[in-house]
Parts: sequence; C-alpha cells; structure tokens
Amino acid sequence: MRLATFNVENLFARAKAMDTTVRDEGQTALSAFETFNRIAANQTYTPQDKTDMLDALVTLGVLVQTREGRRLNARQFDTAWALLRENRGDFLAAPANAEPHIVANGRGDWTGWVELTVEPVDELGTRMTARVITDLAADAICLVEAENRPALARFNDQLLGGRYGHAMLVDGNDPRGIDVGLYLNAEIEIDWVRSHVDVPDPAVPGKRLFSRDCPLYKLRLPGGTDLYLLLNHLKSQSFASGDPDPLRTRQSTEVRAIYDRLRAGGADYVAVLGDFNKGPDRRDPKQHPTLEALLGSGTPLVSCYDLEAFDQLFDPKDTGRERPGTFQTCSISNRLDYILLSPELAAKVTGGGVFRKGLWGGPDNKKPPKLWSVYPELDAAKHAASDHAAVWVDLDL
Repeated sequence: MRLATFNVENLFARAKAMDTTVRDEGQTALSAFETFNRIAANQTYTPQDKTDMLDALVTLGVLVQTREGRRLNARQFDTAWALLRENRGDFLAAPANAEPHIVANGRGDWTGWVELTVEPVDELGTRMTARVITDLAADAICLVEAENRPALARFNDQLLGGRYGHAMLVDGNDPRGIDVGLYLNAEIEIDWVRSHVDVPDPAVPGKRLFSRDCPLYKLRLPGGTDLYLLLNHLKSQSFASGDPDPLRTRQSTEVRAIYDRLRAGGADYVAVLGDFNKGPDRRDPKQHPTLEALLGSGTPLVSCYDLEAFDQLFDPKDTGRERPGTFQTCSISNRLDYILLSPELAAKVTGGGVFRKGLWGGPDNKKPPKLWSVYPELDAAKHAASDHAAVWVDLDL
C-alpha cells in the first residue's frame, strides 16, 4: 500500500489573510485576529484592552481609519480581513456623530467574536491539488489544512471521481478552517479514531496543547493487519502570538508520548505523519530544533528521509542537485513534511519520495523551479496545488 501526507492549503476556500501574495500583510492581520480574540475573552475589559481591540479592528478592516477619525467599514465583507460577529448583547457602538467605541465591559456583556473572511481558492489551483492526489495514487493520505469533512467529501466526489471510500476529519482547535483529514481506499476499514483535541497544555493552564489536533486512527488493512496513523499539523513558524518554538516542542513531546503508549500497548505498525512546521538546522541537518522528541538522538521512530529506498526527488531534472525539503524552495530548512515509522513498519518500506509536480517553489514564487518539473498547466504561483510537496512511502503489508 502507499501511504502519503500532503498539505493542501485548503481545498475550496481559504482565509483571505492566509492567501495573500503580500505575506507581511497577511501576518499582520493574523496577529490582530489573535490579539482581538484573546483580549475579548477577558472577564473585565480595561481601558487599554478596549484600545487594543479597537486597534485590532482597524488592522482587520472592520473599522476604517480616516483623517477625521475612525468609522465602520460599510463594505466590510468585500474589503476586510475579518468580520465582527455580535450575536447577543452589545459590544461596539457606532453613533453617526462620534467615533465607534466599545460599550461592553467584559466577556459577560456580549456573545460574539471576530472571524476571518474567506475567499475561494484559485480554480486551477484546486484542479492541480486534485491532480497531485490522483497522480500520487496513495491508498491512505493525510491531508493537512482541509476545511472540514463536507469539503473533503465534496472534493472526493467532484474532483477525484469518488476515488476514496472514506473521507474523515475531526474538527480541531484552529478557527481558520485548517484541520487534518484522511482519505482512505474503500478496502481499508476504520476500526476507531481517537481525538486529542482537548489535551491540556502543561505550560499554560486553561489552554489546549494542539494547534489543530493529533487524531489517532486504527486501520484494519484488507489482509487483517492493523495500522495506526497519528496525523499532525504542529504549531506554525509565525511569531504573531510570540515565539512558537516552545509550544511546538511541547506538542512534539506529547506526540511521542502517544506513540510510546501505543507501542507499550502492543502496536507494531505505527506511522506519525503530517506537517511538523519545522525543518532541520541548515548548518547541522542532524539537529531538529523543537522536534527532538520525534527526530532527536535516541528516538525509536525512523524518518522516511533516512531510508535507503526513499528517493528525495520523485521527478528530478538532470541537474545533479537534490532538494531535500518539501516547502517552497525545498531547501533543507524547508523540510516541514514527514512520515515517521515504527521500526517494524520501516522494515516494510519498498520505496518512497517527494512529489513536487504541483509545487511552484521558485525564488520569491515569481519564477518556476529550476530543480524539478511541474505540470505544464502550472505557470504561476497562484495556480500551484500548494506551497508544499507531497511525501509518500510504499509499504509491503
């Protein structure tokens, strides 16, 4: 069977702030989004809290800064990064003859939130995503950054011709519609699935550990073999809400603990896969900052990249130069996507590689890649299947 992982960067619709060609604009909006929702959860709003939330609403385009002051954005849905939802109670007052101001004095005064505006993914890009999945022909594929299960099912029906018998996704903790899903051939049975969405963060009381989820699937293969999959999308590299490395370290430590418990319970064939959002140290690729629990010295897990049967390039050009990564330019520090295997499962690998035909990945995303081939229809970054390549292994099970 073929096992794969692919960060699809949403199938049909993506948060506008995550799909902008000007990265700094998007990151600024995402930071304001996090700031607003964090402060809005406070039981009591201080004057500084209200100032910070108003500033965040300006950054998000809910409010517009003019020479005369601030006003509501009358065309909010079309032009803003986010929408302000006020379901019950009053949060914001916007009198005609004065600036908007916050009237709620704490979380108990209103029910609502700010949600990011979404827009359709480029149509050709969606078809390129489908083509990658079709050409990859995996029997089981982890899909990172999928919107929801209905989107997975619709994508399978409308663009994959119903190729997969199972389309599974457990909602996670990220409000932006970037969850971790799974496609499986009909012959593979899902015995059970276990979510870890509510695992607490040991370092931050009251917070959940995983940015999305770390769902565990127990699969029964046609021959009766049990295969366990731990799907992951670890903390991003964005500094919008502070240094992300400590949280990613705690997440990878918990993933390892889940793996260890599985092994102690008698599971032989276990794979940990997905987007880990951190590459090796470019100066010393044997070092894996924040992923030591999974990839550091003494780990029982075997990385697909260390297997003799694994080819770094699925479709290499005759350049004599490998690209060891999976994201954008595919440098070693951009090796973000992994398939890690228990020793027994690693012994069953007969082949593997990185599939880059849907990845634009040129310098600054302005020019096509020089070190791998792409689909002929792919002539610009906006039409790429994803910023990520897919990773796959073949298993003799």
